[in-house]
Amino acid sequence: MLKMNINGIIAEELKVKLWQVEAAVKLIDEGNTIPFIARYRKPVTGELNDEQLRDLDERLKYLRNLEEKKNTVIASIEEQGKMTPELLKKIEKAMTIVEVDDIYRPYRPKRKTRATEAKAKGLEPLAMIFMAQISSKTPQEEAQAFVNKEKGVETVDDAIQGAKDIIAESVSDNAEFRDAIRNTVMKHGEIVSVAKNLEEKTPYENYYDYVEGVNKIPGHRILAINRGEKEKVLNVKVEMPDENIIKALNKAVITKQSDFTQVIKDAVEDGYKRLIKPAIEREVRNSLTEKAEDGAIDVFGENLKQLLMQPPIIGKNVLGWDPAFRTGCKLAVVDTTGKVLYTTVIFPTAPQNKVEESKKAVLDIIKKYNVSLISLGNGTASRESEAIIVDIIKECPTKVEYVIVNEAGASVYSASKLATEEFPNFDVGQRSATSMARRLQDPLAELVKIEPKAIGVGQYQHDMNQKKLEETLGNVVEDCVNSVGVDLNTASAPLLEYISGINKTLAKNIVEYREENGQFNSRKELLKVSKLGPKAFEQCAGFMRIRDGIEPLDYTSVHPESYAAAKKLLKKYGYTTSDIISGQVKISKDVKDYNSVAEEIGTDKITLKDMILEMERPARDPRDEMPKPILKSDVLDFDDLKEGMELKGTVRNVVDFGAFVDIGVHEDGLVHLSQLCNRYVKHPSEVVSVGDIVNVRVLSVDLKKKRIALTMKTK
Repeated sequence: MLKMNINGIIAEELKVKLWQVEAAVKLIDEGNTIPFIARYRKPVTGELNDEQLRDLDERLKYLRNLEEKKNTVIASIEEQGKMTPELLKKIEKAMTIVEVDDIYRPYRPKRKTRATEAKAKGLEPLAMIFMAQISSKTPQEEAQAFVNKEKGVETVDDAIQGAKDIIAESVSDNAEFRDAIRNTVMKHGEIVSVAKNLEEKTPYENYYDYVEGVNKIPGHRILAINRGEKEKVLNVKVEMPDENIIKALNKAVITKQSDFTQVIKDAVEDGYKRLIKPAIEREVRNSLTEKAEDGAIDVFGENLKQLLMQPPIIGKNVLGWDPAFRTGCKLAVVDTTGKVLYTTVIFPTAPQNKVEESKKAVLDIIKKYNVSLISLGNGTASRESEAIIVDIIKECPTKVEYVIVNEAGASVYSASKLATEEFPNFDVGQRSATSMARRLQDPLAELVKIEPKAIGVGQYQHDMNQKKLEETLGNVVEDCVNSVGVDLNTASAPLLEYISGINKTLAKNIVEYREENGQFNSRKELLKVSKLGPKAFEQCAGFMRIRDGIEPLDYTSVHPESYAAAKKLLKKYGYTTSDIISGQVKISKDVKDYNSVAEEIGTDKITLKDMILEMERPARDPRDEMPKPILKSDVLDFDDLKEGMELKGTVRNVVDFGAFVDIGVHEDGLVHLSQLCNRYVKHPSEVVSVGDIVNVRVLSVDLKKKRIALTMKTK
């Protein structure tokens, strides 16, 4: 059984110590989650963060699969009695599954091919004579001996053709040849895209006659071309330096000029064009697509993280406004806790145009429910609704502001099973309006109810490897939820699902327990929840918060396993646990020697530092450091935009080629990659993130296409 030095490889790749990798792998294998290890096992892993641990986990899975693949291949070749020390060494050295596949190709049980048929006809010895290139006879003379009508070799030409087929497949199966050709194509190949119909107007017109080097083409163009091909608008191929490749193959195979040279040349060319080239083209395209997808998924993940981590707007009654024309605008008022107080429908937009009636209704709602903020969805009729909201604000005696929120995913949520369970008596419009309001109050708690890829902060998300996309985005949500923590007494089941150690069933059981028994008074009570055992408790407890429980430490991210040490610490510096809630604890300034204090109270230096930080700022919210949304009270129309106008906007989406910024008109403006700042930028994420508040200047406005070009460059 072949054993790879997996931990050593990962340590080298991640530039960390071997013992850190060994510790992390042990914890992962024991069933600990990444958020738990990142937060509560820092001393064990040498403070590996969640990003490093995710990378480690991913590589661990890949390398274990690679090890398994190698062992399967070795067993198969040994079974055939064809294993050699040299071959074993090659397999051992291989670092990718593609390399192992290349090595295994000649030994893989083959379906019926031209070469296998030729071998069945007894032509392999003839192929070997040709390849030896030492016979004094001509190919025809050598082939004469292999004519056998019973075996289906009718003529000399049949025999020569069969030998050529065997040579062609042997050249194709050569791992070194394939690897060299693959590298050549990656360096010198070109992606060529042409239109099936030049006259047809489509979003892919940029690619109707397009050529770009394989080693240069950016990910977003790969994904766009792939989609154009999928929609049968484009024909796409990889152009390869065929002549050079064939020349190099001939040089490697032909040892000297002889009567056999032409036969071998024919076989080499056939092996390349018929067998190698289509396979390499598939591999190169798959490799480019995979790389492009990985890049897009990373960007999507980063965008999603920024969106989820937008600060909540606390302490305001919010009016959610889901705009529409024919069916009317759905309104929902939610209080400071997210509870729905009132819903209705108004018809200020076409075709009804009941503007005055609608204004009066909204002003009454604002007064009755003490609304100070309106959350307006950015969908159909958003522009028209915004104009009416501004008029309402002008007439309103109390201060009211509004925010336009991205309603991506709201329709998905409002029609979902989850929304139906949450609001059984609401129609989809009422649910959508409620979601508009709540995603402003607490973006994280609301957005976890929506399938991550439906949230609308990526590009080409529907074209990607869905399993990989869902896994990555799920990890992002998990990391965000656990870094914030949840209120055990208010968190919904969808939110609890993302907590370390909690699955769908346990989340549901927690909510059911809460409904039957009332609020949780302590973290320990979690152990009474059906199917929630000691392991799940260990994983989740530190991320659950209880605001007014019997144990003040339950309001912090201090893990129950460290409560004894925490209480010793408080006692040492003259505090009690109740001082935590009142914000009285100030220990950090008094600790001179962390190592000795840690030893005294029975913990370690790293845990001690985290403990002090948490007790001085209990339940601190990492979202507080993020930029707050822009609250507005006036409207900007598309027609108001002028070249050179300077505006403030919110970054809505970051893609490979730039950033889309909401400047208060219906369409988001694009800041192209080249306009993000005065210096060269490789990727927009170096400069901006979703949710950032940025200063922009209008470069151009295309009224016809409703496109706005912006710049962030300083003059």
